[in-house]
Amino acid sequence: MQTLDPARPDRFSVGDIIAGISVAVVVIPQALAYAELAGMPVYTGLYAAALPPLAAALFASSRYLQTGPVAMTSLLTFGALSTVARPFSAEYVGLALVLALIVGAIRLALGLVGGGGITHFMSNPVVLGFTTGATLLIIASQSAVAFGVENAPDGLVERLWHVLTNPGAWSWAAIALSAVTILLVRGAPLIHPLFPGVLVAVLIGMAVGLIDGAFALVGDIPSGLPPFSLDLPWGEVPALLISGAIIAVVGFAEPTAIARTFAAQDRVRWDANRELVSQGVANLASGLTGGFPVGGSFSRSSINKLAGASSRWSGAITGAAVLAFTPFAGVVSGLPRAVLGAIVIAAVLKLVRIRALWRLIRVSWGQAVIAWSTFLATLLLSPRIDLAVLLGMALAAAVHMYREASRLSVETHIDGATMTMEPEGVLFYASADAFSEAFSDAVAENPVVRRLVLDLEGLGRIDLPGAMELKTFIWDAEAAGIEVEIVNTPAHAEGILERVTTVLEAEGGRPRPMG
Repeated sequence: MQTLDPARPDRFSVGDIIAGISVAVVVIPQALAYAELAGMPVYTGLYAAALPPLAAALFASSRYLQTGPVAMTSLLTFGALSTVARPFSAEYVGLALVLALIVGAIRLALGLVGGGGITHFMSNPVVLGFTTGATLLIIASQSAVAFGVENAPDGLVERLWHVLTNPGAWSWAAIALSAVTILLVRGAPLIHPLFPGVLVAVLIGMAVGLIDGAFALVGDIPSGLPPFSLDLPWGEVPALLISGAIIAVVGFAEPTAIARTFAAQDRVRWDANRELVSQGVANLASGLTGGFPVGGSFSRSSINKLAGASSRWSGAITGAAVLAFTPFAGVVSGLPRAVLGAIVIAAVLKLVRIRALWRLIRVSWGQAVIAWSTFLATLLLSPRIDLAVLLGMALAAAVHMYREASRLSVETHIDGATMTMEPEGVLFYASADAFSEAFSDAVAENPVVRRLVLDLEGLGRIDLPGAMELKTFIWDAEAAGIEVEIVNTPAHAEGILERVTTVLEAEGGRPRPMG
């Protein structure tokens, strides 16, 4: 096992060259496959795998993170664009370039303002439900080429249904080649962690394609370096902003997990903000040079580490190797498309976590509802799976607010004309009504109450809306002719209550109704 110097995380070594080239051998066929998954011409995958990792290496924090085309981001790209333009068309390609620039600009901006914790807004149940659903859609998207079925419907779910219900259209040669590819890719780590299963599958596929002309092939691939262009449909930027923001956040979750895991294993520091900047400039480079949105790959990052990488410059070596290959990319034009589809399927199979979804039901019903709702929304809203992410995040927030609100309880005691109220729990805008309800019920039953004691000793967290609601409640009680006294105010609540009082009094008293 190699020894790394935590004080020299960017020290270039021979291991970086070996690791970078090893990853390039894997990323080239993967890039072709992920381009097709994104609805892009296959050769654009090479553009997305060339300059983006070179650009990312300039700012990366992780030693091992490999940037380029990845399955989830490619599917999100397809979902965002396939409803507004025909996949593989010139219009679609132009929109993909703009989308990559939007993703890059958002990640770069977040990194510069210290937004590295942005992925925490996606709870684990949302990620679990979305990832599982999206993976099934990825598999569905490749079903037609894997089974050799032509003229399949465009819809992902409809495509899978068409393939499964029309066995007469299957090509057994394509199925056999797909099965061999999946076995090679999935079984390669069992032979050796660095065994190039993807490369072997591609070589076998090219040989079979030369012998048997019955396969649908990748077709002509233009040779040459990635094109630089600013002639893009800039007018479509507003329409793509929401999709770009979702991809920027959701797509950053994977590189975050990769970098954090490897940093913990090596016991070195990792900077999420630097990684956001790194991923941002990588997407900007992709958008300006004919690619599409990119992210961090767990499988290629693992290969990078196992092959001996010791610095972030191994990613630059990978990009340089792919860049050097682009003028000769025509050699893979005879590759059967079934191989590309099988490469994608093999890469994402481990992400199907139905068992984890079932286990969540036994652990927490609330979190299970979030995960399963996100999972079903991902399937039902296909191809607009970005909307499923928003739905999942909104549902997670609603469940959280419900639980927070239910944590506030108010005990009320009556002693003659004095009423004591003792709230316990978290006070925010959704839970503040508990005060008013308890007060109204108690006063209705005891009209002789003339004094109210608020004992805040059991009050947990209080936010600004909660503090304003509390002050409003106090003013309502005073307006009803009841003297109010506050006792045992926690230290964490004193400051915000004083600030709210000062601001409201400066504005002339109680808050004005909204609307």
